[in-house]
This record gives sequence, structure tokens and C-alpha cells, in this order.
Amino acid sequence: MNLQQKNTRFRAYQLGNAGSSFSYCDGAHFTLIEGRLTNTSKPHVLKELTLFNKSSIDTLHITSWDQDHCTPSELKMILDELCPKRVEFPSYEPYTDTGKNCLKLLMDYENNLRYKEPTVTLVKITPEYLATLKIAKNELEYTNVLIHPHEKYDNANDNSTVKLFRSGSFTVLSLGDVELPEISESLIKSDLLTAQVDVMILAHHGADNGFTTDKFLKAINPKLTVCSSNYDNQFEHPKQAIKDLLYQNGIKNFTTKTCYVNIKSVGQHIGEFLVVNFISNNEEVSSKYYYKSKRLDY
Repeated sequence: MNLQQKNTRFRAYQLGNAGSSFSYCDGAHFTLIEGRLTNTSKPHVLKELTLFNKSSIDTLHITSWDQDHCTPSELKMILDELCPKRVEFPSYEPYTDTGKNCLKLLMDYENNLRYKEPTVTLVKITPEYLATLKIAKNELEYTNVLIHPHEKYDNANDNSTVKLFRSGSFTVLSLGDVELPEISESLIKSDLLTAQVDVMILAHHGADNGFTTDKFLKAINPKLTVCSSNYDNQFEHPKQAIKDLLYQNGIKNFTTKTCYVNIKSVGQHIGEFLVVNFISNNEEVSSKYYYKSKRLDY
């Protein structure tokens, strides 16, 4: 399979409070990652859509039912105004009112559109569902890959969805809130991940919980990492121990602490990409970093 031209953009949004919000577009298909949309982030999400001549999102991908990943009022705004055609959500049953309300909103959304156009597809990412999918090959394929969960864990965080976005000219690994070291060990056994990850969203906002280890970083070897952090960063994301590990492995980390992070393909859109940091939440550029996708190594 040959390299394809894919005008690709990934964006990590500031929310104005604690939580995560990202988007990934391969030039045609637009995914909003997490059920969050605030007054701070909404204008920038809408701008991303207009860059691809879109008024709605194709997929909403939710990794966790925790409030910092999915908030009922914001999820309703996403469903009402951005009208996703497909929604992917975690396998575990929500145990908080916030999570239960979010799940109910999704069920109502599906029911309201069931006999209308466009219809919506809801996908619950269970081990059983993953078992029905075709095994992804370690080749130059441009298909996104759902990877986790492999079983049902007692800790809700470990049932977060894990997905490799590789439909564009550079890849992004989303890890949700996974924590267990054994999950980390299972992921590094994947030839797909060790060969293809360019951008990695730090697991659980860069928490030091035994998941992100020196062994994990050396195996996945991302070109860079991204961490969602609110402006005041009261939770210290990522933790200092994780910062130290990234530094020791020569991996630069970008956060949303003071601005959003924008990553876009450049040149012929076949593997070269640029990371742009802005001054605060405006269009004045603070710094730029140039990278090449691992696809160019094939």
C-alpha cells in the first residue's frame, strides 16, 4: 500500500476548567474526542470544522463516563448542535449521576433519530464488540483501530476506551484514563502500536499510577505526547515523575495549560507534520516543532 495524501489535523482544546477535549480529522472524517464543549472551546471546535467545510462531526468518541470526559449539559450541546453520526462510548455502566445522565442522553439521541435522516450509530466498546472486528494489520493502512478493553475490570478507569487514530497522515493514540500496569504491558506487545504511534495522549492526564513507565515509553516511542490541563493546573498534569520519564526518553510534551495545541500535516500531507503552540488562547504563535510520521520509515 502506498502513502496517501491526507490533510490531517489534531487539536487539544482548552476548556477553561479541568477536563479533556481533542479532535482529529483526516481531511474527510472528523472525530471529536470526549463529550466536552465549553464556551472556551466551542469557537475553536467550530473553526476546525469550517477548515474542512463541515458543520457537523462524523464521530464522537468518549473514553470515560467521568465528568472531566463527559458532562451532560455539554454532551447535549454536542448532540443538538454538532449532530454526530456515530458515537463510541465506554463498555462499563456509569455509576455516577453524571455518567448515567450522559448515557441517557445518548439513548434518547438514538431513539429520536431512529426513523429520521440522518440516522445515528451508537457503539458500546465492549470486549464482545471488539472480538467481532477484523484484526488490524501492521501495514500502511488508513483505518482507525479500537484496542481496549480486552476484559471487564473492577476499576472503571481501566475500562476506558483505547484507540489508535491512523486514518490520517500522522497517527494519534488515545488512552483515556487507563491505570493498570498490566494493561500497559499488554499494549506494548502490540506490533501495531510500537510501529505506528506518532502522537500519544498521556493516559489519565499524565498521572503517576504505574501505567506510564520507562518500558512503556521506550516501546511505544511516540514522537511527542499531549496532556490536557486546565489553566490553573491545580492537579499538576502531568505529574513530575512522568515529566522526568519523558525528558529522559527525549519525548517532548505539550499541554493545554496556557493554550490549545494544534498539530497539522504539512508539505504533501503524506507524513510530515507541524506542532504549533500559541500564546494564550489566540492566534499568536509561541513556538513550532517539525516532525515526520513513522509511516515515512516504511
